[in-house]
Amino acid sequence: MVGEKRNVFLLACCQALLLTNAVTLIAIGALAGFALAENKVFATIPNTAYVIGVAATTFPASLFMKRVGRRNGFLTGIAAGLMGACIAAFGIHSQSFVLLCLGHFLLGAYNAFGQYYRFAAADVASPGFRANAISLVLAGGLVGGFVGPEVSKLTIDLAQPKFLASYLSLLFYGIAAMAIVSLLQVPASKESASHEPARPLGEIARQPRFAVAVIVGAIGYAVMNFLMTATPLAMQFCGHPYSAAAGVITAHVIAMFAPSFFTGTLIKRFGVVPVMAAGVVTQVACVAVALAGDSIMNFWWALALLGLGWNFMYVGGTTLLTEAYRPSEKAKAQGLNEITVFAVQAVSAFSSGFLVNAAGWAVLNYIALPLILAAGASLAWLRARTR
Repeated sequence: MVGEKRNVFLLACCQALLLTNAVTLIAIGALAGFALAENKVFATIPNTAYVIGVAATTFPASLFMKRVGRRNGFLTGIAAGLMGACIAAFGIHSQSFVLLCLGHFLLGAYNAFGQYYRFAAADVASPGFRANAISLVLAGGLVGGFVGPEVSKLTIDLAQPKFLASYLSLLFYGIAAMAIVSLLQVPASKESASHEPARPLGEIARQPRFAVAVIVGAIGYAVMNFLMTATPLAMQFCGHPYSAAAGVITAHVIAMFAPSFFTGTLIKRFGVVPVMAAGVVTQVACVAVALAGDSIMNFWWALALLGLGWNFMYVGGTTLLTEAYRPSEKAKAQGLNEITVFAVQAVSAFSSGFLVNAAGWAVLNYIALPLILAAGASLAWLRARTR
């Protein structure tokens, strides 16, 4: 028990550094893209490249870690992130939009490997501690909500050109993450010890629990990314200063990860489907607040509700997913889930920049609403089947 708690703590620290990296990119990525892009409609292309990097790497990352182990896989991902930070910083220095996007793509590859921190927590945890372990690792992202925006505010003009020091700060997070990962003691995969045959991927995916876990996780993440990516630009268009946008992103990320301290307990108390349904209701409330006005407080509350809804849907979806595959099927089942989630997220990241420029903040929220309702419908379907 002591060993599993130590590993969960180390994984939570890795998650904290991963999210500090990611939140910094959320805060400055679209603004840096807006500064370098000749056509401002493409301002969120760096953020889209980041998500494409996640989507393109996530399935190979799962198979790679099956071969070399979790720790070596995580170190490989961090190395990609360090390379990406250097390339993005050089892109800012040389005013190259293409290099900025390439750097974001490699930083996305780092995030792809980091998405498996929560599954590594499930690997090291006993069955009764599994939901809490997943939840606590995700709670490490709370640090990113504080550190990322604050450091970006301090570094955004620290060196010229603007944003250069912010991208260089990502190197420190990556080096610290490497040091922590080297201390991990994740046991060898149990896949080889399982005597159960691995089913075809199509058969696994057709299970109602698996399908709903992927659908709700993908929609929750896509809607969150769709609205979050556009927020700094939308606030800039509304005349709000960058410091206000950084504060809104801070509130959003805190709302994403602070509930993780008790989400696992809620799942054990009420069940995974009701908690995911609460996330759907919370994201609907986010859209309602966002459409009610464009003041700083409207953005603040909308993004806070968006983050809370994401947490319930994502932690719940991850927990539900772990109930839908055998140990021998872990790598391909997790890989399919991750690539689906982040392929959908890549579409949302690209379209958000185009739509916020062309149609405005309100239209983004009107588009998000039916997606959220579709997630709710899938949960209702699963509930009816299980009854």
